Amino acid sequence: MSKDTYILGMETSCDETAVSIVKNGKEILSNVVASQIESHKRFGGVVPEIASRHHVEQITIVIEEALDQAGMSLKELDAIAVTEGPGLVGALLIGVNAAKALAFAHGIPLIGVHHIAGHIYANRLVTDMKFPLLSLVVSGGHTELVYMKEHGSYEVIGETRDDAAGEAYDKVARTLGLPYPGGPHIDRLAAEGKPEINLPRAWLEADSFDFSFSGLKSAVINTVHNAEQRGETIAQETLAASFQASVIDVLVTKTLKAAKQYGVGQVLLAGGVAANRGLRSTLEKEFGALDGVELVVPPLSLCTDNAAMIAAAGTIEFDKGKRGSMAMNANPGLDIESF
Repeated sequence: MSKDTYILGMETSCDETAVSIVKNGKEILSNVVASQIESHKRFGGVVPEIASRHHVEQITIVIEEALDQAGMSLKELDAIAVTEGPGLVGALLIGVNAAKALAFAHGIPLIGVHHIAGHIYANRLVTDMKFPLLSLVVSGGHTELVYMKEHGSYEVIGETRDDAAGEAYDKVARTLGLPYPGGPHIDRLAAEGKPEINLPRAWLEADSFDFSFSGLKSAVINTVHNAEQRGETIAQETLAASFQASVIDVLVTKTLKAAKQYGVGQVLLAGGVAANRGLRSTLEKEFGALDGVELVVPPLSLCTDNAAMIAAAGTIEFDKGKRGSMAMNANPGLDIESF
């Protein structure tokens, strides 16, 4: 029998300090997340300097808690996987340097992981991945369609040209006076309203799988401002439902088209916006009517940033023989295709 593999994952790319231990890339033994939402809420978004300071304060505590929950010691680990990029450079540096310090001090192999690869591999903690597959990655900083023909192979066939979907959600929420993070509040209001306002959908070129949400965001802001100038009030539920309907229409339509064109047998949903109830239910409805394609939707706990996904992706890199060095640095612009 082959030996079990235990990987400690570390994630500090934005405003969550997270550490997890995963067995064989599939079984979560611990998954600790220290969130900073309360610290950033009053600013209406993530403040990089504050995020970095919180990571410094929390990283050691979170590492110890993850080891304690798993009932393991550092000497039992096969490797340490850490988010190398993309993300906020200051935040990334805390995780990378903490991982390098542990790896050097205890003689443990080090593995750099791409943040988006982590989101994709969060699905492996739920079910086996079946190739070729397509992943719809939707988060605050990324909106991408990634085609995979095998483990560790990433081809970006569609990406955002401006605002990512999650970013658009937060900006629209701010316009409506909703607290940060705005996505959950928009999703809640959308469920209570009807999409009665005709808002734009950016389809781009006929053969493009790219996304664009900047125009939609501007249209919502203009709609609100124009109504205010006329002394009118638009129900938040109506505006939220109309905005979300436009986002979901584009995301789901392009994902369906890509799944058919690339002949995949499995579609994975990934990223923080994967927690959106409207998106989840629409994907389940559309792909439920499509024969031969399995839709995998991760649980809410694995949609937002966490370290179990980094450990899962790191296990693949470990099995492929990839190893990092003490020269590893934070790489906020890391490209997944050349990773």
